[in-house]
Amino acid sequence: MKNISILGSTGSIGRNALNVISKFPDKFKITGLTAGKNISLLIDQINTFHPDVVAVSDEETYEALKAMMSDRHHSTKVLHGVEGICSVASMPDADIVISAIVGAAGLLPTISAIRAGKTIALANKETLVMAGDIVMSEVKKSGVSLLPVDSEHSAIFQCINGCKMSSIRKLILTASGGPFFGRTIAELGDVRPEDALRHPNWSMGRKISIDSATLMNKGLEVIEAHHLFGMPADRIDVLVHPQSIIHSIVEFNDGSYTAQLSSPDMKGPIAYALSFPERLAGVMKPLEWEKLSGLTFHKPDNKTFPSLSLAYSAIKAGGTMPAVLNASNEIAVNAFLDEVIGFRDIPVIIKKVMDSHRLQPADTIEVVLKADRWAREETNKELNK
Repeated sequence: MKNISILGSTGSIGRNALNVISKFPDKFKITGLTAGKNISLLIDQINTFHPDVVAVSDEETYEALKAMMSDRHHSTKVLHGVEGICSVASMPDADIVISAIVGAAGLLPTISAIRAGKTIALANKETLVMAGDIVMSEVKKSGVSLLPVDSEHSAIFQCINGCKMSSIRKLILTASGGPFFGRTIAELGDVRPEDALRHPNWSMGRKISIDSATLMNKGLEVIEAHHLFGMPADRIDVLVHPQSIIHSIVEFNDGSYTAQLSSPDMKGPIAYALSFPERLAGVMKPLEWEKLSGLTFHKPDNKTFPSLSLAYSAIKAGGTMPAVLNASNEIAVNAFLDEVIGFRDIPVIIKKVMDSHRLQPADTIEVVLKADRWAREETNKELNK
């Protein structure tokens, strides 16, 4: 029996993880949950999984949750704030921590879990985007396992398992292309948030859905793959694959390739991270091969979707630049969702912020968090112009 804590249990990854866990009660037990402000769903999860501890993001939500808790919840301890979430991340009874908080807010709790010696099932790519060198150093120092949950990184992990990294020439991340694949930049002028949120293949949260539409999500994944697998960014390629059946490809030195295929269902990589090195039965529906009309691949259109190029520029610059990229993107995406700016404005604003950033070595968490705060303030200044 493995004890599981989920950071971000009410989000898309968290809900899928609980779906998997509920099917294997003899293998997994929920010991801790954290959430943002969706307390009605969190209470449902508490009723179903009976965690020892839960934490929410702020004091107001904490008070509301406490007021809504009935007597049968008395054994579940309730915490709040960054400190409370970090406490859940590092609680002694947890064996595996699923890091699924969206955005920069996932960094400190993930580091807390690593330092507490937990196995990390990582769905929060921003942890490695912001502070990849620091995080991987902490992983090595603590001797913990860091298992990828992003479908693309899980696919690479599965493809290279047992292989020498010296035999690998290139990693190829696939991207669906999002809802606007094939459009020109002129055709994106009147895009509304509801249009960008309609992902053709995946059911995801709002922020990651917009990132998928701009291709920023793939850029962040390139940075994540660089740190996870120790591969230089110039040996990590992106291919647009609209069918979302092949989740990533590994190219070997001898000209051969290994790819991982499945239905586009996040329960697969979640289950693999939880059960590694075993596989759980019946997690996803098998592919109906005879119904696949074809698998197609295209180079990304960097002119129409410049966010991917911005990510490559950030990793090339190194230091605090990836943290600036990530923070500026978070603010710009929220501004688009609030209809303050247009879809095409997102990468324009991010580039302005990156161009004005004074680069520093990202050698401490404090430096990274300072760069994150600066980028948010600078992005808001651009939005107010």
